[in-house]
Amino acid sequence: MLHRRKPMRVAALQLPSEKRYQTNLDRLLEYIRQNRDKEIIVAPEVFLTAYDYEHLTTAAKFSAMALKMLKKEIDEQILVLTLLLQDGEDFFNQAVVIHRHKIVHRQEKVKLFKLGDEDLYLTEGKKKRIKPFEIDGVKYALLICFELRFKDLWKQIEGADVVFVPARWGLPRKRHLEILSQALAVMNQCYVIVANSADSDMARSSVIISPNGDVVMDDSKELIEGRIDFREIKKMRRYIVMD
Repeated sequence: MLHRRKPMRVAALQLPSEKRYQTNLDRLLEYIRQNRDKEIIVAPEVFLTAYDYEHLTTAAKFSAMALKMLKKEIDEQILVLTLLLQDGEDFFNQAVVIHRHKIVHRQEKVKLFKLGDEDLYLTEGKKKRIKPFEIDGVKYALLICFELRFKDLWKQIEGADVVFVPARWGLPRKRHLEILSQALAVMNQCYVIVANSADSDMARSSVIISPNGDVVMDDSKELIEGRIDFREIKKMRRYIVMD
């Protein structure tokens, strides 16, 4: 089916998170509305609230409200983001994929980053939920930030045509993010879209990577735009057979 699909225009956001949650939501909505021509938009990890552990309950309530608003906003586009959400006594960093006013995929972050104290405040998700999912005949998969480092998770998403990586990846490990995301694209012969935070201590490095390892990246921009050419996926998988 992929060879019959037209290329998709996509965007990875590279934005800093402000302290005021509503400012972040307004900015996200602005980018969505200004980029209706983009079929996929990926936002940085927990962009709306950052990791505001001191106000975790407030952050979760705001995220739940924002999610309802974003579901109303998103029609034909695909929006990918992660949010701090609460379930009972537990708080999760949950990735959601919104399409045609519905959440078509959810998964909680499984590999919590101990250097950032994530394990002290958040509950890890279920590893089995990390797997490819399909929208309109295209196989997608998703890894959240630190999860990009784990080769067993790469195995779980084999066969995906496009992998989303929303991230808050730190500046000291910038090169690691770039190497790992490019390696994932080449190894899985797929497109990888990384949307990383532009906070002052973050790596930026938001990127769109082809199955051949070609990159579209510019740390000076707030929006990285490119396209997914399904012929490239098919060509690489025929040229270098991995079975």
